[in-house]
Amino acid sequence: MYQVIARKYRPQSFADVVNQEHVKTTLENAIAQNRIAHGYIFSGQRGTGKTTVARILARCLNCANGPTSQPCGVCASCTEIAAAGSVDVIEIDAASNRGINEMRELRENVRYQPARDRYKVFIIDEAHQITSEAFNALLKTIEEPPAWAVFMLCTTEAHKIPATIASRCQHFSFRSVDFDALVARIAWICEQEGIHADAEALSVLAQAGEGSVRDSLSALDQAIACCGDTLQASEIRALLGAFSLDALGRVSQALVDASAAGMLEVVNELERNGQNLQHFSRELARYFRNLLVAKIAGGETRLIAASAGERTSLAETGARFSEEDLTRYLQLTLDLFRDLQFSLQPRFHLELGLLRMVQAGRLLPIEEALAGMGGARGGNQEIRRPVNPAPSAPPAAHNPHASPPQPSEWRDKLHFTLMELGMAFTADAIEHSEIVEANGELRFTTPREFSVAMKEADINQAVRQIIGKPLKIKVTFGDVAAPPKNQDKDKNKGKVAVPPPAREDDVSHRALANPEVRSYRELFGGEVRTVRNLKE
Repeated sequence: MYQVIARKYRPQSFADVVNQEHVKTTLENAIAQNRIAHGYIFSGQRGTGKTTVARILARCLNCANGPTSQPCGVCASCTEIAAAGSVDVIEIDAASNRGINEMRELRENVRYQPARDRYKVFIIDEAHQITSEAFNALLKTIEEPPAWAVFMLCTTEAHKIPATIASRCQHFSFRSVDFDALVARIAWICEQEGIHADAEALSVLAQAGEGSVRDSLSALDQAIACCGDTLQASEIRALLGAFSLDALGRVSQALVDASAAGMLEVVNELERNGQNLQHFSRELARYFRNLLVAKIAGGETRLIAASAGERTSLAETGARFSEEDLTRYLQLTLDLFRDLQFSLQPRFHLELGLLRMVQAGRLLPIEEALAGMGGARGGNQEIRRPVNPAPSAPPAAHNPHASPPQPSEWRDKLHFTLMELGMAFTADAIEHSEIVEANGELRFTTPREFSVAMKEADINQAVRQIIGKPLKIKVTFGDVAAPPKNQDKDKNKGKVAVPPPAREDDVSHRALANPEVRSYRELFGGEVRTVRNLKE
């Protein structure tokens, strides 16, 4: 009868257990010092050795040479426990024996001494599924059991064990198995079985387990059944539904190229090949997590569960993005994976999620956006702030046959007209520009910080309203001398001018015309509802 690899190579001693040194060392020392507890809780993710360690500990306690940390493996007790046939080592599946009646029966069983061995061991698997009433029935027995009774509770959800039970037991947390140790274990088993597998194939099998030895060995069994004595990474990926770095790299390349069409083609190929889109989104999230880790910690880090060649490739790809971009992409892929769990149209959700990633790659960092605003500049440059514009005189009544205003009057007339048209940003840019009229052309020299606001269409609309016809507009961006200040008349010389109280409309116009406010609204949008003068 064929025996699966996970059972055939199940550890029979502490030395065979992979990557649980803290558990093995503590239990070996406890046995050597004869400090054996009456209750243990073994918790951790699936396939990390909880039930296996419980059986090994039972063998250590009941071995003919024991208690010993190295059971002989040949005595009647050792062989029966290994075959799950010992009358004094009772294994209970709490998933199907979780009620109060089963716990009462166990409590009655505890009262009787072992039939042959030194200890009567109760191994309760999936212990978190025991009901609260059943735990209460077991509480007194676990607190004060007979000298020959030892309880071992194995669980993947330790937080569901009542505190009253946990406080009466020693708790051991099993860790997920390190990637390199898992690869080494699979390689050793392949050698024992006469299987040829390269490093990439072993890496794929180890990744399939996600830190679980049993899951990886189950994948190995499946791969051998499919591929025979020689394992190829590509065939294993196809068998397990995994995706290579090349397949996932098409997404990162589309992001580098800012290609929305490339993203849609990725989804189309997945759909055409019958790939699971939810599984792809999960692998994509893992891929961007690995890119981010490689970007931060380098390609040699052990934080990435991948072969050395794959880690190098991830580091090279991650170098093409910033940490901020990779963090944003990782969050988007996690949101995409969550949405796909409940989607009735997974293709549409995947396409939308990938297109959002392309659009997110076009966003500017907040620092660059703020640095691009007219009122904020980096370095040691002076922050330029706008001067308060002088009040403009209203233009003369429109006459289609009237001659154009003199150049000195263009600034005031355009400013007033643009404000009347509701184009405050363009009006402010005109206020800070030099204007020259020559040969039917208006030439503007405007500071670069007003480049967004200087729109020829808006200016021409104002010109038509002033003179009844359009003019050719030419705008040049560069340094502009400050506009001349208004001089007081001789009769007011030496007197202190007290400005009249500003009207609410004037305050709002000046605030909205401020280049910093204007740039901020251009970049981020929003609505200004109230403007308040802090000097009043």
